[in-house]
Amino acid sequence: MPQRTVLVLLFDGVQSLDVTGPVEVFAGAETHSPGTYRIRTASLDGAPVRASSGLTLVPDSALAESPEPHTLLVPGGAGTRRPDPRLTDWLRAHAPHAERLVSVCTGAILLAEAGLLDGRRATTHWAYCGTLARDHPAVEVDAEPIYVRDGTVSTSAGVTSGIDLALALVEEDLGRDVALTVARHLVVFLRRPGNQAQFSAQLAAQTAQREPLREVQQWITEHPAADLGVESLAARARLSPRHFARAFQAETGTTPGRYVDRVRLEHARRLLEDTADSIEEISRASGYGTPEAMRRAFVRTLGASPAEYRRRFRPVPLH
Repeated sequence: MPQRTVLVLLFDGVQSLDVTGPVEVFAGAETHSPGTYRIRTASLDGAPVRASSGLTLVPDSALAESPEPHTLLVPGGAGTRRPDPRLTDWLRAHAPHAERLVSVCTGAILLAEAGLLDGRRATTHWAYCGTLARDHPAVEVDAEPIYVRDGTVSTSAGVTSGIDLALALVEEDLGRDVALTVARHLVVFLRRPGNQAQFSAQLAAQTAQREPLREVQQWITEHPAADLGVESLAARARLSPRHFARAFQAETGTTPGRYVDRVRLEHARRLLEDTADSIEEISRASGYGTPEAMRRAFVRTLGASPAEYRRRFRPVPLH
């Protein structure tokens, strides 16, 4: 198997974890399977850069002297907000030649500035998805998943999702066993699919301002198997169904039905990952009623049946 060169861009204001997380994954894979990855870092002029945390990172070379990469990794950080035009120009000229283009966090903004995400689906840190969509309308921004793979271009959300994406790339290159070994070494689970949401249902939705609606949100989370129809929830909030539906959406940014769907899916996923309960038991406990109803929800949202999800993403015990 030919050795793959992984080139990581460095610049002032880079988020250090966006660099070190994926680098540790590729380095771990190289330790396990020598000769598979060659990791190099480069800055515009080859000079040390200062990360947003104040950490100084010393690159291997200047970008002009860097080897042509198989995988070009662009991290994020505060330095992406006003990038050096020379960095964008270099990306525009050289990134298309990489066999694989990867961004972590707001590194996607640099790719978009260079026109490398036009016509593609992409994600970034949740706080900057709106900015990316507004400033680059040719990019199909998906704020939900922790990473998105569109052909040879992969973009990931905030910080730790870069580790998830790097593990997925190692699994693609070297197989699941190597990726699992690296995950165990880093004490992380090889289980987060790219379409896992950046936030839980509770965090993805805004918290309602009025106490009765907040109490309903909490009750939904704690009782996913209950009757969570609008009429029942409205009665709990002591509002008419019509008033409740309007108020809930106005204060949380989502409809009651969508909120319930996300809570139930999240509950079922957690049980599939963390318990040995049967599919039928989990479907009842999560409010789906039948395994078929849960299967339809999983396929529609995650592209995999509950059984497939469990096989792929239930963590392997460390001992």
